Amino acid sequence: MSTPTGAAPSALGPAAPLATPAGDSFHVYDTTLRDGTQREGFSPSVTDKLRIARHLDELGVGFIEGGWPGANPKDAEFFRRAGTELGLSTAVLAAFGATRKAGTRAAVDPQVQALLAAQTPVVTLVAKAHARHVELALRTDLAENLAMIADTVGFLVREGRRVFLDAEHFFDGYVTDPEYALAVLRTAGEAGADVTVLCDTNGGMLPQQLVEVVGAVAGATGIRLGIHCHDDTACAVANTLLAVDAGVTHVQGTANGYGERAGNADLFSVVAALEAKRGFPVLPEGRLRELVRVAHAIGEVANLAPDPHQPFVGSSAFTHKAGLHASALQIDPDLYQHLDPAVVGNDMKVLVSELAGRASVEMKGRELGVPVTRQQAAEVVERVKQREAAGYTYEAAEASFELLLRAHVEGSEAEAPVFVLESWRVIDEYRADGAGGSEVVSEATVKLTVAGDRIVAVGEGNGPVNALDRALRSALEKAYPSSATLELVDYKVRILEGRLGTGARTRVLVETSDGDQRWATVGVHENVVAASFEALQDAYSYGLLRR
Repeated sequence: MSTPTGAAPSALGPAAPLATPAGDSFHVYDTTLRDGTQREGFSPSVTDKLRIARHLDELGVGFIEGGWPGANPKDAEFFRRAGTELGLSTAVLAAFGATRKAGTRAAVDPQVQALLAAQTPVVTLVAKAHARHVELALRTDLAENLAMIADTVGFLVREGRRVFLDAEHFFDGYVTDPEYALAVLRTAGEAGADVTVLCDTNGGMLPQQLVEVVGAVAGATGIRLGIHCHDDTACAVANTLLAVDAGVTHVQGTANGYGERAGNADLFSVVAALEAKRGFPVLPEGRLRELVRVAHAIGEVANLAPDPHQPFVGSSAFTHKAGLHASALQIDPDLYQHLDPAVVGNDMKVLVSELAGRASVEMKGRELGVPVTRQQAAEVVERVKQREAAGYTYEAAEASFELLLRAHVEGSEAEAPVFVLESWRVIDEYRADGAGGSEVVSEATVKLTVAGDRIVAVGEGNGPVNALDRALRSALEKAYPSSATLELVDYKVRILEGRLGTGARTRVLVETSDGDQRWATVGVHENVVAASFEALQDAYSYGLLRR
């Protein structure tokens, strides 16, 4: 690539590199296990949280916020198990909690005691930095809130804990009452807090506003500052990076941007931008290449489908569809990529669709190990455009495209097909049980020639596609035992534009797995069962050719 970090050159010139951090001078702080779990649909078990923490440690983050030990039994159990099961190699575990309650002392407050019982080296406290929140949410006065901060921070520091303070609603509070918001920071710093974190809790700050506030706060306090941004205006990552430029040395975020409402700053985008775009190594050497693997692994544990368009780590982050782009990429990948995808553990991918040109097919052929001449590539492009006009989609069904490409390019030199279809038939039967209940059973018959033998096989299922799948598998298993491992894992039907009603053309996309990999195939027909069988036929052909 053209620069040491893998970034493409800019007409505006490269961003000025930041000074390399030394030791503890810059913090990457992950809060997935607390703030990230506030995302709708994300409720990890204790075992899940331990697995996520290990993945974050493998990436090399500096701090992992494990949760709020005084708030619920799950987080209390997490910290009990973490002490013996986690074994972090890079990260430091932090417990999260609130300052003491109004009118009491930190030394006797149960939630503060729970923070001590978690036995983490670091405790992160949340405190109100917005005067209105103090009065309406905490239901106390402004002076007592400052006393709560000073007492709790001081107590934990005396107990040997390193304390970070999250100044909640700081930016909104600063806009309405800057003196009080600054007093919160100064009080925490004077009591011994190592970092005071400016939180855009509602996620409403725009970059220019945020930079002005961070700069003013840094100049007015001289305290070490951190940043915690939510993404309600889609600015969380940008705001975090600009805060670093303004002097912040502690960044908070979550894996894949998980969080309440629109989410938090995506910590993976933050560290990738700092390292790969700014030359600021905030992870241990070589760990940035683990970014894609860790992002996807955490998504699997969270049972949340990865966003293919997520910057840096998404499967489509370096995917190119336009023919013009593919033509330029053949000359130099930097022409349409801001970064060498290998830097973050990703890959470049070229899609073939009706927008493709000859270069797209040539590049795809190289990727698949199928040498393609210029003439063959041009012919395949025309074939793809014709079929996509009829309803096929090859960018979503790359296995079907590979079969099409091989059939066209290899022609008579290609190996004999894994099977030749003679016919198929499906019968649906409604059965009443005489007691008010019923069931519908489908029976499918397929006739194939497999390895020179004519085979007739029957399958029964809960629907015509399921029955055809079973019949096809049964017919193939004798000649191809590995077909037993193939499994239909996803099935999508779409009615295509054109005639409305039951006579419309349908497109079926099938996703199949052999236990190690997944691939997608497509079928199109006025008859949904015929479209389904076409997709199934490609799925089995591709799966067996792979073997």
